[in-house]
Amino acid sequence: MRFFEFQREARGETARLLLAFGITVLLLLVAVNTALALAWGLTWGFWMPGGLSFPRHFFEVNTAVTLLFVLGGWWVETSRLSEGGGVRLAEQLGARPAQPSGDLDEQRFCNIVDEMAIASNVKRPLAMVIARDQGINAFATGWDEDDAVVAVTQGALDHLTREELQGLVAHEFSHIGEGDTRLNMRLIGMVFGLEMLYRMGQALFEPDTRDRRMAAALIGLAIMAAGWLGWVAGHALQAAVSRQRELLADARAVQWTRSRDGLGGVLRKILTQQAEGVEPRAVGSVVQHMLLVANESGKVAGWFDSHPPLTERIRRIYGRNLGPLPLQSGTDTELPPPPETPAAAAPGWTLV
Repeated sequence: MRFFEFQREARGETARLLLAFGITVLLLLVAVNTALALAWGLTWGFWMPGGLSFPRHFFEVNTAVTLLFVLGGWWVETSRLSEGGGVRLAEQLGARPAQPSGDLDEQRFCNIVDEMAIASNVKRPLAMVIARDQGINAFATGWDEDDAVVAVTQGALDHLTREELQGLVAHEFSHIGEGDTRLNMRLIGMVFGLEMLYRMGQALFEPDTRDRRMAAALIGLAIMAAGWLGWVAGHALQAAVSRQRELLADARAVQWTRSRDGLGGVLRKILTQQAEGVEPRAVGSVVQHMLLVANESGKVAGWFDSHPPLTERIRRIYGRNLGPLPLQSGTDTELPPPPETPAAAAPGWTLV
């Protein structure tokens, strides 16, 4: 399987997207200064004697305030998300520590976590279970390996075979080993900072207590426009980075388990649950990137989707399109191998 090639592609695409994110922030600074210069000219500059002129350090102050909001928002949001560590965040999502002594499925899950820690050379994370979620899903959280958590839903324990559960856990181990959770949290913080810039413009644009808009409203409108465009671009880039890290984690899972049917079977059973109307437990948009399968809907043309489509992920694993699998018990059922198909039949991953 060409998982090494796909890993290199995903990492390279991530680097390009992060560079694009940095360029977006620089363009935002240019947009804010341009918008404020135009607003200044329309409100005061053109009406002052001696032609258009700007106050001393006008552009330097604008740049400093913009960076203060963007970087300050990044610091505030990432500090909030990291407060209490990975365990606390997992508990907020409804997870509890696995209980191997009292449940055979949870014992199997803990054994697989131990095995994948050895296979991936990643420090063993805390195993947790979301007991009230019947949808097949999982997530990893934590800022580093010492703080890491891997959690699976009760639906994953009930419906996945051992091979499939191993592929699911391997996927989450990739997120820990590659630092994906930390990366996404930082990007979320940066997007939050861009939103704070928009909120500042909104506050300036709001009318006063007598329902009057002052001259500063035009400046507020300019900041709102620049901040909104920056937020949209930043959010779209953050989602694109998340999609690439999901593809990287899929490739890692196949590498570590040496099985397409592990993670592939998981994704195909999720297709079955979606067809049957079994929805994953709803969580906030902030942590969508942590899940194996996101549950947000109503996004614009997929630009803000934090995950690639399930059909695309399955096609990359098998090299062709495959349909759903029945939701059999995970304790005594193993997946039959898919029929052989020539490598040229479809683009994707190919066994060698």
